[in-house]
Amino acid sequence: MAKVVVFGSTGYAGSNIAAELTHRGHEVVGVSRSGGETAEGVASVAGSIFDEAFVREVTADAQHIVVALPATARQEGEPNLIVALPAVVSAALSAGARLGVVGGAGSLAVAEGGPRLVDTDEFPAAFVPEARAHGEILDALRGSDTALDWFYLSPAATFGSWNPGQRTGTFRLGGDVLLTDAEGTSAISGADYAIAFVDEIEQHAHPRARFSVAY
Repeated sequence: MAKVVVFGSTGYAGSNIAAELTHRGHEVVGVSRSGGETAEGVASVAGSIFDEAFVREVTADAQHIVVALPATARQEGEPNLIVALPAVVSAALSAGARLGVVGGAGSLAVAEGGPRLVDTDEFPAAFVPEARAHGEILDALRGSDTALDWFYLSPAATFGSWNPGQRTGTFRLGGDVLLTDAEGTSAISGADYAIAFVDEIEQHAHPRARFSVAY
């Protein structure tokens, strides 16, 4: 059993990951602005990932740190998530914890050697800032201190609370290219994304790497 701190535990991805972690017997501390309840068995704490002292304190004895937050500012006057990344990385290194990031699909290539999904004409304009901000986080992780153990899991293109899907326990893992099914659909449920994420926490199959998941 590991102690895992989940930033964004009341959000869509974070709540699914927290639930999967507790289901498998891990000790979970869920961090959100409100400290609101999330999955049963999660110890909820109110705090901000932009508060460096709080981040270091709440993660001091964690084995894993999960960041499941939007990459762009959620409130007026607030910076993008990447501003908090140095403090999170420092806390992870100090605690000897592994950092797992809920990534985006926009930075995935549409095919080998092809453009990124976010750079295609079909990508919704409203989601471009979030996708590009997530890409910056991935680039920062790739350029981080090699002592930092991290992973970044990109979901399918239609991942979100508006398309929750069902828990199946069956999915495919990929790399930097968007996964689609025979009909060209790229989807994953919140519960199955969480299974893949927690599998990585337990199995450590993708050290310092981005990988992807879809049906």
